[in-house]
Amino acid sequence: MSPVILNTIEVILNGLMTGVMYSLVALGFVLIFKASGIFNYAQGVMALFAALTLVGFQTGQVPFSHLINVIFGTNYHNWSNGINTFLAIVLTMLVMIALAWLVERVVLRHLVNQEQIILFMATIGLAFFMEGLGDLMWGANIKVLDVGLPSGGSFWLEDVTREWASEGSEYYGMYIDVLDVWAAGIAVVLVIALTIFSQYTKTGRALRAVADDHQAALTVGISLRTIWVVVWSIAGFVALVAGIMWGSKSGIQFSLSLIALKALPVLILGGFTSIPGAIIGGLVIGVGEKLFEFGIGPLIGGATENWFAYVLALLFLMFRPQGLFGDKIIERV
Repeated sequence: MSPVILNTIEVILNGLMTGVMYSLVALGFVLIFKASGIFNYAQGVMALFAALTLVGFQTGQVPFSHLINVIFGTNYHNWSNGINTFLAIVLTMLVMIALAWLVERVVLRHLVNQEQIILFMATIGLAFFMEGLGDLMWGANIKVLDVGLPSGGSFWLEDVTREWASEGSEYYGMYIDVLDVWAAGIAVVLVIALTIFSQYTKTGRALRAVADDHQAALTVGISLRTIWVVVWSIAGFVALVAGIMWGSKSGIQFSLSLIALKALPVLILGGFTSIPGAIIGGLVIGVGEKLFEFGIGPLIGGATENWFAYVLALLFLMFRPQGLFGDKIIERV
């Protein structure tokens, strides 16, 4: 087989893996938008905050240690040598649930039936607040996140694919990051679980009812406050998974919150109300930007991955604004 064909297959596979990582972030947006009609600008910061909290528990760091030491003149930084990863993940999830309760209690309950732009601005404020809170709690230094997932290339895959190349060609095998493969598997499990939850459980049906009409849902006895806490808790869990995957790949740093910007084209392609659409949109973006960089990038100077997704999203906005799987909006006058 020609090395060019093998390289193209490798690019496609890596694009699929990257697309899954985008989809993990987009899932949080879809969940909250389906339940409340809110575009949660803070979803990327939630992933950052969850990852920071997880590392804090893993290392036994004292929350707000820098602030406490400045105020009281102490020198305490760690309360222990840390705890095991599983317990740290459980404690982080409890923190995200508590955060969801606070968001509903302090922010959302006062904004029921407000215009969407007001709700959107509220999530922008929430994003900046959480980013500052994460800085105060855990510090701004770059952190290493290790949850025991394997990473790096697969030597087995490199050896197998090297034999596929034509005899005499200089081909050294495909490079696929094992961490990306784990992320893809976890994303598939998440999508299946969330789809079952949304379609076949009482709470899931209530979630969809709230998304359709807040007032109508209230009149049939659905607790809007409870639904919002549930959906923000689930979005917090998705943010934790995304934070783990991205943090394990590139470290925990405050630029991690910017992954939300890469989720925007995914949502535009897949539709803001579709869980499968978030996955398909992520895969299309991931494969598209890798193939475009591989085939066209060298001809126009490279660095096309920075803007390809947004150009593709612009084309969708022009010709199919509801996305591939989104509900078509029909307004009757």
